[in-house]
Amino acid sequence: MEQAQNLARELMAFIQNSPSCYHVTENFAEMLQRAGYCRLREQERWELVPGGRYFVTRNGSSIIAFRTPAALKGGFLMAAAHSDSPCFKIKENPEHPALGHYVQLNTEKYGGMLMSTWLDRPLSVAGRVLVCEEGRLTQRLVHVDRDLLVIPNVAIHMNRNANDGMKYQANVDTYPLFGDGESAGAFPEMIARCAGADPEAVLGSDLFLYARCPGTLLGDRQQFIHAPKLDDLECAWSLMQGFLAAEDSGSLPVCCVFDNEEVGSSTKQGAASAFLRDTLRRIVLGLGGDEELLQTMLAQSFLVSADNAHARHPNHPEYADGDNCPFMNQGVVIKYNANQRYATDGVSAAIFRRVCQEAGVPTQVYANRSDLPGGGTLGSIADTQVPVNTVDIGLAQLAMHSACETAGVRDLAWLKQAMEAYFGRTLTRDGDGNYCL
Repeated sequence: MEQAQNLARELMAFIQNSPSCYHVTENFAEMLQRAGYCRLREQERWELVPGGRYFVTRNGSSIIAFRTPAALKGGFLMAAAHSDSPCFKIKENPEHPALGHYVQLNTEKYGGMLMSTWLDRPLSVAGRVLVCEEGRLTQRLVHVDRDLLVIPNVAIHMNRNANDGMKYQANVDTYPLFGDGESAGAFPEMIARCAGADPEAVLGSDLFLYARCPGTLLGDRQQFIHAPKLDDLECAWSLMQGFLAAEDSGSLPVCCVFDNEEVGSSTKQGAASAFLRDTLRRIVLGLGGDEELLQTMLAQSFLVSADNAHARHPNHPEYADGDNCPFMNQGVVIKYNANQRYATDGVSAAIFRRVCQEAGVPTQVYANRSDLPGGGTLGSIADTQVPVNTVDIGLAQLAMHSACETAGVRDLAWLKQAMEAYFGRTLTRDGDGNYCL
């Protein structure tokens, strides 16, 4: 347990240092560079060599890392998670004056968050700005690293029905308080100062609110992780840790972290884009292969789509399918859906289970209660661009899409262990439905 708790503390430190999807991607890039990976750029020619280690980013919010084996024997062993989380995005004209005595920030919802969990807690702002200096546009990350904002609730005395159910209006109830009447004009200046630029040099921005609460361990044996953004930084971080720790194999390992899963993935940097497909094609061409080699490799490839799963809730077990529901600290979750909101089928489940068995990692399953449609994730979406056998997995958690979520300490260690084993395997196919690991 102590080793798993130390791993959880590393994850919580990563989350605290990654307040936006741009910080997530930059932190992964730095992690890869420390491990000897070379940064590639989409606008430049790629010079790849067998045994090389590389990564490429798109939009500053998605990243793909890969290794080229010295002796290629199979296809691509891929895993993917996402860098974004539900939150509030700050609008282009950010300041919203209120009653002549307050300055609020004008925001809109990004993704499907539990809105009430964002109220009455310290918040701040992070993201990126585009700065023009000497005729050149550059992206700079910004992070106002202090308690800055709050979205105040209405007192129970003024809304006696608040505990009977509250319908939140995003244009009324969730504007954060930034300052008093003297704070007009201060927000753009603050953001420019964080970027080290003059306010007039800032020509564009993508800024988001984030919850300031640091992650912590809970429970009588500290067996639970409580932190923001566990969906899906818990999976993204575990995949990257397993990728970096894995031994070389005859397959070509690829670790992806995409942006915009929470809003459907249909962006130039999302899982529905050509980012992964283009990267795989450039890998094959860069190693001297051709389109035919790419197709034969895809036929022997596999994708693990990792996004957290709903643990059965102790207060409301009725929302789960009692025969197909996971619990925290009981193993990695394999997710199923008959309508292909999850991409798992019998083949992909068998392959992933075999990896976990040999790695000593327990697995459990998740399926929605049959009359309650659930959310989907990026597995089936990515398959429309790169058609390969895909399993959807995750880690069991409570309060998904809350400003702070809860998951199991042991599960985090098990996912890292499973992904290290997965990325170190060689997968080959000798017939339709016949595979060798």
